[in-house]
Amino acid sequence: MTKTAAQISSKKILVTGGAGFLGSHLCERLLGQGHEVLCVDNLFTGTKRNILHLLENPNFEFMRHDVTFPLYVEVDEIYNLACPASPVHYQFDPVQTTKTSVVGAINMLGLAKRTKAKILQASTSEVYGDPEIHPQVESYRGAVNPIGIRACYDEGKRCAETLFFDYQRQHNVNVKVMRIFNTYGPRMHPNDGRVVSNFIIQALRGEDISIYGDGSQTRSFCYVSDLIDGMIALMESRDGFYGPVNIGNPNEFTILELAQNVIRLTESHSQLRFYPLPQDDPKQRQPDISLAKSELGFSPSVQLEEGLKKTIEYFREMLHNS
Repeated sequence: MTKTAAQISSKKILVTGGAGFLGSHLCERLLGQGHEVLCVDNLFTGTKRNILHLLENPNFEFMRHDVTFPLYVEVDEIYNLACPASPVHYQFDPVQTTKTSVVGAINMLGLAKRTKAKILQASTSEVYGDPEIHPQVESYRGAVNPIGIRACYDEGKRCAETLFFDYQRQHNVNVKVMRIFNTYGPRMHPNDGRVVSNFIIQALRGEDISIYGDGSQTRSFCYVSDLIDGMIALMESRDGFYGPVNIGNPNEFTILELAQNVIRLTESHSQLRFYPLPQDDPKQRQPDISLAKSELGFSPSVQLEEGLKKTIEYFREMLHNS
């Protein structure tokens, strides 16, 4: 029996951290493209709730597994997203966070080497630390405190990038490295301490909005569907283009502006409450996406207000059902 064109182009794809916020959206998109998806997650921050709607799909498989232990499967592509990504979670067990980034990268790169799979690393804008240049370009080497409370994540991800490029040079593994900037949308963890989910939950509950510092620090917020567009575009990019490449939305907002937008869109009566800025919290975060535009044709399309409305709707329903 001859295979159809769809069957020929269908790939076996491993997504680590696949039950998390970004991972679940990626699994959903890859299934929609007709691929077989193996979702691996230890459920430390991920949750089965994010993938319940995928479990009936015959092309989807879930495996509870920690990437700090080797994984023996046969795949064509690997998206390595496994790692807690919010300060609340990655500072809970900083040693395990570093192990997830570093040992997890070694294990997934070893798998890619053995299976000759293409592998993408979900790195982070946190590799730039508290940046001294603005906006951040990929050639900027960063200003990271290697012994601070955020270092388990920042330096773990930096080391993972090192490993990816060393595996490429030493073993000719086909790697792709993306640096993810602030991303938001449905399925964010409600207690992850990130500014968008924090503000929305507080506003919907009528609680004071917690602002750290004076609210003048800036962030650039990318809606999850745009981020997944960029991630898949990078995986499908030309051979020999390894990155790193910034993926995010360059539109910059102050934290105060975000809080005011959330209060307006939720029609909340929440007041603003100010707290000291945490150690090593970056003052500015904005991606230069020139490389993503030229190499991947990437350009985010969802504006902040539209994305916030969808995210608010998700959290409103979650709170209603809890």
